Amino acid sequence: MMMGFGGLGILLMLLFWVVVVLLGVALLSRLFPALPGLTWPPSREDAGEPSANPLDILKQSYARGELSRAEYDEMRTKLLE
Repeated sequence: MMMGFGGLGILLMLLFWVVVVLLGVALLSRLFPALPGLTWPPSREDAGEPSANPLDILKQSYARGELSRAEYDEMRTKLLE
């Protein structure tokens, strides 16, 4: 003879585990509220990439010696148009 609630018992067991998992997630989110990189969609700041405009990138390239003064002036003029 089968004891229990039958189909209702399975439904109640499933509901119980859903509640347990949700409480676990809530507890973990309270314990670790600000873990970096857990946002969706990921932002540029989270990726560690500084947001720089083209003129800043050009200045950095010139400072590293990758461009001559003439190349820098020409590109800067084009950017500022």
